Amino acid sequence: MTIARFERVSLSRYQEALEGRPGLNHAALPLPCRATEGSAGYDFVSPVDIVLSPGEAATIPTGIRARMEPGWVLLLFPRSSMGFRHQLRLANTTGVIDSDYYHADNEGHILVRVVNGGDHPMTISRGERFCQGVFLPYGLAEEQDAPDKRRGGFGSTGR
Repeated sequence: MTIARFERVSLSRYQEALEGRPGLNHAALPLPCRATEGSAGYDFVSPVDIVLSPGEAATIPTGIRARMEPGWVLLLFPRSSMGFRHQLRLANTTGVIDSDYYHADNEGHILVRVVNGGDHPMTISRGERFCQGVFLPYGLAEEQDAPDKRRGGFGSTGR
């Protein structure tokens, strides 16, 4: 069952997010993909080189957005190997990409804030797989009503 599609954000949005850092070519930016047919997670690559000292955090602009069917969510986690070897974690523990985020003012650009939880410096190289996204269905409580439409981007709900 196909419930989602990954796309690149616009070139201007991507360049703005890179903040002048050299990054992967927009047109060649790889869309997230599964490593094997049994993989649940879609691997995201870093378009930029990131060097993190112990305890340091950085935001990685993936250049990617996800269009998905209503009733689905994309959850982001560090790749197992990055967490195991380097204690890499996401600053918000688990990234939650809602289906309506695709229509946000920032084009639904998936930004991933990572933290080096280890005791040694670590590098995430441009083109390296660093996190994975898993699509899951979600249910609604019968009492819940959410009449608002998303307008803002990352962290905008509840403002």
